[in-house]
Amino acid sequence: MCEGARAKAAFIMTDGPGLDPSCAVRCAAYSREAFGSALKILLLRHGPAVDRDDPTCPPDAERPLTARGVARTRAALTGLARLDVRPRRVATSPSLRALQTAELAVELLGCDVGEIECVQALAPGGDAREVLDWLARRDGRDDLALVGHLPQLDLLLALLVGSPLPVSRLKKAGAAWLDLHAPQPGGARLDFLATPRMLRALGDA
Repeated sequence: MCEGARAKAAFIMTDGPGLDPSCAVRCAAYSREAFGSALKILLLRHGPAVDRDDPTCPPDAERPLTARGVARTRAALTGLARLDVRPRRVATSPSLRALQTAELAVELLGCDVGEIECVQALAPGGDAREVLDWLARRDGRDDLALVGHLPQLDLLLALLVGSPLPVSRLKKAGAAWLDLHAPQPGGARLDFLATPRMLRALGDA
């Protein structure tokens, strides 16, 4: 898989047996070297939260990460840090579970932020094209993490890489790392797509 990733300067990380985490690290470094001039965008789905069916569950916007969700999200973010994913700024859905995930990203990825920015377009039910419009209006060229929900993040990823259909189904605390050349449909190249399980394995390697 490593050689194929080198050929394409992009790869998809999966949970298959025998996957060598060091290969993933080397491939990610190769891709960053090849496409280092682009703005980097991290799409990060929020971590596991209190289940909607839990009788004590608060309103959807106030659902927090569970203790297990915090631990698993921290482990996944540790794996991202090993891949040298270091966005400087973070924008998030205003929902509590996404905001808590964003706070963990700031801590574990070493983001250089004054404040985490809440973006309504990233809220549940938001339109991926509105997120793209927000990116186009945004000042600055800092690498950026976007924390949000499904199906919106999957639709945003497809829009960014110019696919008419989703190319992913991000799991909770799963991530995609992209090179953004222009904030428009087809304006980005997928660097890697990672499941939380793979990221946790990298964090433990």
